[in-house]
Amino acid sequence: MEKTLVLQNGNHIPTLAYGTWLIKDDIVTECVKNAIKVGYRHIDTAQVYENEVGVGKGIKESGINRDELFVTTKVSAEIKNYKDAKESIDISLQKLGLDYVDLILIHNRKPWSKLNSPNNFFKENLEVWKALIEAYKEGKAKAIGVSNFLEEDIQNIIDHSEIPPMVNQVLCHIGSTPIKLINYCKKNGIIFESYSPMAHGHAYENKDIVSIAKKYHVTTAQLCIKYTLQLGTVSIPKATSIEHMKENTKLDFEISKEDMEYLTKLDNFHYGRDYFMK
Repeated sequence: MEKTLVLQNGNHIPTLAYGTWLIKDDIVTECVKNAIKVGYRHIDTAQVYENEVGVGKGIKESGINRDELFVTTKVSAEIKNYKDAKESIDISLQKLGLDYVDLILIHNRKPWSKLNSPNNFFKENLEVWKALIEAYKEGKAKAIGVSNFLEEDIQNIIDHSEIPPMVNQVLCHIGSTPIKLINYCKKNGIIFESYSPMAHGHAYENKDIVSIAKKYHVTTAQLCIKYTLQLGTVSIPKATSIEHMKENTKLDFEISKEDMEYLTKLDNFHYGRDYFMK
């Protein structure tokens, strides 16, 4: 199951990740253990998910060696200064019970409470990025990157920092595929990660997606995950049942070039599309 992409620094990142968004701390431990049991080796969490403690317990109790796992967390979008970012990284490591994470990201280009602000937060993001660079140099993070950043936000970091972002994690699914941003990231050697490949469940309601899934004799979820993988991105599906976790790893089929083009251009499914206009 484990296929990887190569980061700028030569490290490998598994292309199929287990997402833990909205999985509460009291149940996420068992979920992480089950995900690892069925083969996931990339676990994605964040400070704002408030489940780092449970994720860390799941990793510890999984019985898998730490160096066989790729663990991601994210600095809260509300943190936009160096001091708080630096402290938050240490707190995340403490909660996870880990000496290092494999990847740490700035969770969003703007604080969640100020998504519609005209402020681009360029200066503030450079402050947070400074803290991430220090964590990287100190071995607290094996790689650093961003999440929900647009081209201009990434370029700001590239233009003003010694180390560019290695990853950009963004909402990406059939019906909301930011091809321009994906191509920009690829051009700059940045791994693109697709979160919510099933569009928070809305993909199951789309007749086009369901129809094409039936054509390949796969589930809607499997089609959605495979789609993001064939875009050359890391895919981060979420599931709480071990049955769905297993199902989401069974991706031994190929979407045709014609169907990929059709799905990429699908314009009758607008969930999430306006996010990048904020």
